[in-house]
Amino acid sequence: MHLHRIAFSFFLLLVAGAAVLCVTVTTTLQGFRGCAVREFSFVAQKPGCKGLRITTEACWGRCHTWEKPVPDPPYIHRHHRVCTYNRSRHMTARLPGCQPDVSPLYHYPVALECHCDVCSTQDTECETF
Repeated sequence: MHLHRIAFSFFLLLVAGAAVLCVTVTTTLQGFRGCAVREFSFVAQKPGCKGLRITTEACWGRCHTWEKPVPDPPYIHRHHRVCTYNRSRHMTARLPGCQPDVSPLYHYPVALECHCDVCSTQDTECETF
């Protein structure tokens, strides 16, 4: 019965024309497969200014990846995809308490739509594999 409610809720989202799968705060990463937009808070900081807590939308989820051994260097073939921005817009915040020679402007992305893709350092912090 619980699965029926989830399927019905997802169907209602599709019927309503929702382009982004909404994930409730109670959803855990262990139970979710895919990529979605989710609220995210962080402290924006830069040298010469005080920090500012910003709440925005970011990408969140788990993507299918794989590795397989190969007989020649580098001895492994990797295919790592991450949950990243498909569409975003850029916002600007004004940091408090900046020194006179430091711009108080802080730029950050707001996720509008997310998907699984190869990590791009243009808009995502990528780990080296």
